Amino acid sequence: MSRVAENLYSILITLWVGALWAIGYLAAPTLFRVLDDRALAGRLAGEMFTYVAWLGMAAAAYLLVFLALRKHGAAFKSSVFWLVLVMLLLAVAGYFGIQPILAQLKADSFPREVMESAMRDRFMAWHGVSSVVYLIQSLLGLMLVALQGRGLR
Repeated sequence: MSRVAENLYSILITLWVGALWAIGYLAAPTLFRVLDDRALAGRLAGEMFTYVAWLGMAAAAYLLVFLALRKHGAAFKSSVFWLVLVMLLLAVAGYFGIQPILAQLKADSFPREVMESAMRDRFMAWHGVSSVVYLIQSLLGLMLVALQGRGLR
């Protein structure tokens, strides 16, 4: 395989996992700590999480194709392949499964903010599910960074 494809493999892992950690554990908490308007902080964090989800889905698509071409049938025996696939599934579940539920709960609470409405408890429960999914994806990302060299062998 070409050196460009290998470099892109490493770059995309770095971008994806770096974005997961930078947005989830640095930027989003900072927004809630610094901004007085928690609804605004939530909207901004939500936008950033959307970008991370799309970055993850695009990176995973490339990584899975790269690994399949690189390892042929042995890709299914590769821990890196399975880490990427599980991370992709978590990103898809978060973006297409959990986030629409959170958005609907916000819409159902209108004209109030969701945290000031009867939807608060349901929103908090689903937000907790989303946080656990994101944490698992982030931890798998650390494993992916540590094991990424196996994908090149």
